[in-house]
Amino acid sequence: MATVTVSHISKSFGDLKAVNDVSFEVFPGEVFGLLGPNGAGKTTTIRMVLDIFRPDKGEVAVFGGKLSEGKKDRIGYMPEERGLYKDLKLEPTLLFLATLKGLDEKTARARLEEWLKRFDLYDHRHKKVQDLSKGMQQKAQIISTLLHDPDLLVIDEPFAGLDPVNTRLVKDIIEELRQAGKTIIMSTHQMYQVEALCTRIVLINKGHTVLYGEVDKIKRDFAGNALELVGQGNFADLPGVLEVQRRNGRMHLVLASGTDPQEVLRALVARDDVKLERFEVAEPTLEDIFVTVVQQEHGDA
Repeated sequence: MATVTVSHISKSFGDLKAVNDVSFEVFPGEVFGLLGPNGAGKTTTIRMVLDIFRPDKGEVAVFGGKLSEGKKDRIGYMPEERGLYKDLKLEPTLLFLATLKGLDEKTARARLEEWLKRFDLYDHRHKKVQDLSKGMQQKAQIISTLLHDPDLLVIDEPFAGLDPVNTRLVKDIIEELRQAGKTIIMSTHQMYQVEALCTRIVLINKGHTVLYGEVDKIKRDFAGNALELVGQGNFADLPGVLEVQRRNGRMHLVLASGTDPQEVLRALVARDDVKLERFEVAEPTLEDIFVTVVQQEHGDA
């Protein structure tokens, strides 16, 4: 049974249609990517899942039905904006937030000590939140999300402000939670983290669903929408090319949907200032697919 079922939800604010007929399911033991450009409707969708907003149309089911107060204690939510009390000390702040989720203080203290040590925050537990670095505040926010051992986690930009060591630590923790059967909805703009962690995604743009399904299948469906080139010359303003990136001495070209790679090759060969040493169709990354779909929609608009 799905932990979260979102069925044809819509939400408007005045004349703005923030979410328009979005549907998806998320299952236990899954890291699910909720993706989209800025202003796409992701945060509004999350707030409807959490019953902060009520949808104008459609339904949301969590743990098999409507979200009750008891079910809310089984959810951990980490918003993109840090929500800790900045002028209070770290340890009592995290303990207070844990008791709001139904933990007794003794259990909360025991769990908190373990998490603080794992995140290398134990020696900083008596500092005010505002005196911690941005990375430390992000780790504290993650602890507040995990401390009550939720069955469903909704995490928005979990890697923001983290160095590579702590990024790897958070990725390891997310994988541990997945293996423990937790349900994780992750929203982020770091597409390489989505590829590393998520098996399925939904991509929302302008309030509606534009992609939904397994990451591997989506990448297969978009095969041919990226090229790898080795050579010298002018690779700008090519027909059907949305973006040109330099990666490890190669040129990576993101193609618009429906662009024939052979057309791009012919355009390159026709240029006197281009010398090609290698030309091949590459497997698209999620970032390539994101750019292709979003820019294609903007072009259609």
